[in-house]
Amino acid sequence: MTAFAELRATEYAYLDEQGQVYLDHTGAGLPARRQLDAHAERIRYGCYGNPHSENPTSLASSHLVDQTRAAILDHFNADPAEYAVVFTPNATGACRLVGEAFPFGKRSRLVLPLDNHNSVNGLREYARAGGAQTIYVPFSGPDLRISDDAIRQVLSEGRSRRSGGRGRSSAMGLFAYPAQSNFTGVHHPLAWIATAQHLGYRVLLDAAAYVPTNRLDLSTVHPDFVTVSWYKVFGYPTGLGALIARRAALAELRRPWFSGGTIHVVSAQGDWHKMADDETAFEDGTLNFLSIPDIAEGLRWLSEVGLDAVHEHVAGLTARLLTGAAALTHTNGEPLVRVYGPTDGDRRGGTVTLNVLDPEGAIVDERAVSKDSAARSISLRTGCFCNPGAGEAAFSISRRLLAGAVRRTTGTIDDYLQRLGLPSGGAVRVSFGLSSSPGDVDAFLGFIVDTYRDRPRTDTGLTPRERC
Repeated sequence: MTAFAELRATEYAYLDEQGQVYLDHTGAGLPARRQLDAHAERIRYGCYGNPHSENPTSLASSHLVDQTRAAILDHFNADPAEYAVVFTPNATGACRLVGEAFPFGKRSRLVLPLDNHNSVNGLREYARAGGAQTIYVPFSGPDLRISDDAIRQVLSEGRSRRSGGRGRSSAMGLFAYPAQSNFTGVHHPLAWIATAQHLGYRVLLDAAAYVPTNRLDLSTVHPDFVTVSWYKVFGYPTGLGALIARRAALAELRRPWFSGGTIHVVSAQGDWHKMADDETAFEDGTLNFLSIPDIAEGLRWLSEVGLDAVHEHVAGLTARLLTGAAALTHTNGEPLVRVYGPTDGDRRGGTVTLNVLDPEGAIVDERAVSKDSAARSISLRTGCFCNPGAGEAAFSISRRLLAGAVRRTTGTIDDYLQRLGLPSGGAVRVSFGLSSSPGDVDAFLGFIVDTYRDRPRTDTGLTPRERC
């Protein structure tokens, strides 16, 4: 029995005990039983209070919170003198902290590749409110990658306009992108970080989909902001993420409000306040002090298993799926699936997005796949995965067509899709993690063959889409 087969049979045995095929690790990881036992033991035998005090239970909580900050920095090989850890509800909350406090102005720019999660796309609203320009960098080919030249050109054009071509501008800009696409699994180059910084930009790296199965060494690359959701890394705790920020970049942010826990001193009648002078200025109210130590426990677990081993394990499962999917055909020779993005293992992670095709080559509505897979106890994800840029590129939707559909739509997703001429509102996403097994891959491929080979599908009986 391999090491990962043994883990599946012990720490993740609940999957097979319940007959579950879990293929949504980009949505959320799964916890090992050891993690849950550690949480229960700590809460059962300890006594912890609100950390904003000097009493014994408060200090006990503060000690564990500080230990967890240190464990996070150690995991990312980050120098505590350079980086700070801000606890957030999730990666989305980390993006919001940066967006609302970043000094956007009329001479600054927000640069975004089209391949971004909506939590990053949403930064454009903060940029717009500050008078900044938002520029999207398009995809460079059918594999849904973005070229280094395209990134460099857009970033350089911004510098030239601001500085009149006379060297580096003092005006600030923000470049935000995912280390791994949550739509296609593409690994975007970490070298973009230094390129953007050299051209005068702060860099926000969305690492939510990347760090569960890949090593991010912050002594080698130095993004200004890194956003993480811990439930995506090891399943538990939920409701906790982190903004890992360079202290110099954090000092440039200006929060639009203050709250409990974020201030050093405040006066109500005097109408003034002084923010805390460290990362706690960004942590609103009382921290989730009973769950934050579970992050350290999860990192210990991941270290014990070995992140590099997890990476190789997931890469092998991804290759197995891609190879198997390429071989699936109807009896007339037409393919059963269409994969979006890379069809091999080169510079990609364990996320594979596809559509099922009928014998005539038409897309089977993803809602039908969701319904049918659920009946087989298969957990996968369908839709556009909060990444409209990648979805629009995958379905070859032009900007002109999008503009026309927006002007005429009644506001419902189904009407919007009809005006775009799309047979489906999205795709099917399969993603792997630590607890995944070869049997999960085979179960999915078997489901596709059993359910859709030589069988045309219709939308009859499908419920309306609620949101993208």
